[in-house]
Amino acid sequence: QVQLVESGGGLVQAGGSLRVSCAASGSIASIKVMYWYRQAPGKQRELVAFITNGGSTNYADSVKGRFTISRDNAKNTIGLQMNSLKPDDTAVYYCKASDGLFEFWGQGTQVTVSS
Repeated sequence: QVQLVESGGGLVQAGGSLRVSCAASGSIASIKVMYWYRQAPGKQRELVAFITNGGSTNYADSVKGRFTISRDNAKNTIGLQMNSLKPDDTAVYYCKASDGLFEFWGQGTQVTVSS
C-alpha cells in the first residue's frame, strides 16, 4: 500500500505561480511512476504530468512550458511547479502513484486561479 498526501494548493491570480507537493509513504520502493491529475468542476479528471523512476517526464499539451514536475527521492515527494497560471487551471489537483499493478490516489488539493 502507498499513501499519498497533497499540499500547497490555494488561490492565486492569473499569471501567478503556485507549487503543489505530494508526500508518499508506505511501500514507496514499489512505485514506478507518479502522476499529477486535475479535475475541474463538471469536467472529467485529466492527466497533467507524470514522472518515472528514471526521471522521464511528460506533460499535457495544455500545461507544457508552464508546469514542471519533479521528484525528491530523499524526501519521497513529488512536486508540480505551476507558472503563468490561467483561470482554466482551476481544479482539484490529485497525485497518483503506480507500481505497475495497482494505483494509489491522494485526496487532492484545490487550486483556484482568479482572473
